Amino acid sequence: MNQTPPQLETIEIAPQCPSGVVELLQITDTHLFADKNADFLGIAPWQSGLAVVDAILENEQLSGTQPHDFILATGDLSQDHSRESYRHFSELMGKLAPPVFWLPGNHDDAVLMQAELDNAGISNAKHLLCGQWQILLLDTQLPGETHGELSAAQLSLLAQALQQYPEHHLLLAVHHQGIPVGCAWLDQHNLRNASAMKALLADHQASTVVLCGHVHQGFDQGEQGVRYLASPSTCIQFKPLSDEFALDTMAPGWRAMSLYPDGRLSTQVWRLPPHFFTPDFSATGY
Repeated sequence: MNQTPPQLETIEIAPQCPSGVVELLQITDTHLFADKNADFLGIAPWQSGLAVVDAILENEQLSGTQPHDFILATGDLSQDHSRESYRHFSELMGKLAPPVFWLPGNHDDAVLMQAELDNAGISNAKHLLCGQWQILLLDTQLPGETHGELSAAQLSLLAQALQQYPEHHLLLAVHHQGIPVGCAWLDQHNLRNASAMKALLADHQASTVVLCGHVHQGFDQGEQGVRYLASPSTCIQFKPLSDEFALDTMAPGWRAMSLYPDGRLSTQVWRLPPHFFTPDFSATGY
């Protein structure tokens, strides 16, 4: 039986900046446990996540910058699939004023995740219009697998967004990386059918950015007119350009982005102070 393709459901968010610049944050791969003191390769994810949130608030207070319009949480919010882990995430986000939009990662329990975040009042919206930009959050989770895939339904949502809003610049958020980041062990756990995504993006004439989590490191590279970004985790970091699993000395962090009406994007990766949280460098995986 043929299933009816899902329909794009859109909400509009007016940029707070009078010039129409969209200000947003990416927070990703929090890997929270039910136990706030649980250890994850030498770091307690609740403690590092809380430190990141406090640093964001301190940065905004010290700089007096324009408040952010919203936050994108790009998956692996939980490490142990517990209700409490998602409640802890909601508690963290409650300290930040902007609305939060999310998508699942390979470590998440998507059904439980949605139920708990719904209960916390965190929006399940996946398509946003904000000034001259559209933001689409797609689910690349493939249950039981570490790598990702965009289902026919998710690709249909992308096609609809591009068709209905061809003149809007696009920020596409996914969990798995769509192009290699240069870590052999990590790139085997990529978005397996990224070619289908790229085929749809190829005809989009406005600016296009693909933002992902999953890789626990900063990444910024262009390919065929599309800008691909990845961001540090709020807990452990993976060592860039490493063939085998390895943790990095870089501190937990987050990404800030400014989306301009003309399609430009400026962005900065922020991190906690060095050695604020030190992982177990002897770890060979998780």
